[in-house]
Amino acid sequence: MSRGIDRRQVLATAAGTLAAMSLKSWAWDQVSPPVSMRFGLVTYLWGQDMPLPSLLEASRAGGVDGLELRTTHAHGVEPSLGKEDRARIKSMIADSGVTLVGLGSDERFCWPEKERLKAAKDRTIEFLQLSHDVGGSGVKVKPDSFRKGVPRDKTIEQIGLALKSLGPIAGGLGQQVRLEVHGSCADPAVIRDIMAIADHPSIVVCWNCNDADLGGEGLEANFKMLRPRFGDTLHVRHLARHAYPYADLFKLLSDTKWNGWILLEARGTLPVDRAAAFKEQRDLFEKQCQAVLVKEPSP
Repeated sequence: MSRGIDRRQVLATAAGTLAAMSLKSWAWDQVSPPVSMRFGLVTYLWGQDMPLPSLLEASRAGGVDGLELRTTHAHGVEPSLGKEDRARIKSMIADSGVTLVGLGSDERFCWPEKERLKAAKDRTIEFLQLSHDVGGSGVKVKPDSFRKGVPRDKTIEQIGLALKSLGPIAGGLGQQVRLEVHGSCADPAVIRDIMAIADHPSIVVCWNCNDADLGGEGLEANFKMLRPRFGDTLHVRHLARHAYPYADLFKLLSDTKWNGWILLEARGTLPVDRAAAFKEQRDLFEKQCQAVLVKEPSP
């Protein structure tokens, strides 16, 4: 039997298993805590130039409750930090009243070269340890792209197996590996197939509000396809300028009792007054929530 046939069998079996899981089997209607989505910031772009103290101050002033700190940015929360610096940063964030939701790495698992793939996995492990040490709960990674001359099913299998290998490590550190729906792998059906192979509870999906979400059978069908594997984070763009059906998305999140972080990844010119810009987005977030969230019954 050829390796190509083996890969197709793996993918078909894994995808079929995930597709067969009903909404009831994931107990969406069995979640007892009230829905409580929280507003945070991905520091990519709007926070990229801010040292950590300034970022925390602007976040508090602008109503940002949580942060996903992106690697390579001015806040400098990187795997190269020593033990004392990690403890200092953990204390600084805890004292600020802002939650460290996690870290945003730029690691991806689509590399055809074995050395680059291994380096991406090793680096992700370093980020998982860093997130643990500074008080975060997970690390964002990317799938990311299909490569010329490499069969799609081989890339999907490779990404899924790479993620699966990281699952026990993440679980042991109390962390999530958050697969951002990103790149040419952003088709929800592709992410579904990857996640069916990466069948570990610490490997989760970070919905990313892409145009691809609206393709095929539409937002609701694509959302339900991946919702069983959602983690604690979801990325949105500018809530007033991005042409995306946020009202429909928030309704789906509410209906399925998702308790997680809505993280702003706004694009465009950096605002002069960062706190004011954060507050504007926080207000838009609250309006969306007020429109769709299920309220607890009165006692």
